[in-house]
Amino acid sequence: MLEDKENDIIDVEFVAESEQISEKKLKFYEKLRDKISGFANEKAGEKVGKFTEYVLALPDFFILLCRLAVDKRVKNSQKVMIGGIIVYVMSPIDLIPDFIPVIGYVDDIVLVVFGLNMLFNELDNQILLDNWSGKQDVLGLLQKVSAAAEDFLNKNVLQKIKKFLQKFDKK
Repeated sequence: MLEDKENDIIDVEFVAESEQISEKKLKFYEKLRDKISGFANEKAGEKVGKFTEYVLALPDFFILLCRLAVDKRVKNSQKVMIGGIIVYVMSPIDLIPDFIPVIGYVDDIVLVVFGLNMLFNELDNQILLDNWSGKQDVLGLLQKVSAAAEDFLNKNVLQKIKKFLQKFDKK
């Protein structure tokens, strides 16, 4: 009986300790995001700095795509497009090489957002919301990135991204 109480105390201490570690890690991540955004604003200008904020949302969008790929409510034809987007993001061969800091991921985020916009015209918004784990409003973020992409990217790059997505659009 006494041993059970000791185990409970140890479990509570472990949980409290792990919560502190998690909180510490979250603060580190937020500080890192702020540093990256500040660096981009300072070195590359406000226009690139603003897009950096969107590039930092790429992990949230990527996990959303992965979840949609296994969601039973998503049609197989839509999963083909999702798979194409996932492959593009993971591929080392891009329109803009990923080794270029910040700018290298712009084509990835734009392709993801344009692809998601195409999917969400067909999907119930609730499916999107059920699979989203980002902190920002996903629909608002999609609109902001789309608008910024039109201003920021070369028209040829935008056309290539749209052409890539059309290959997978099986309505």
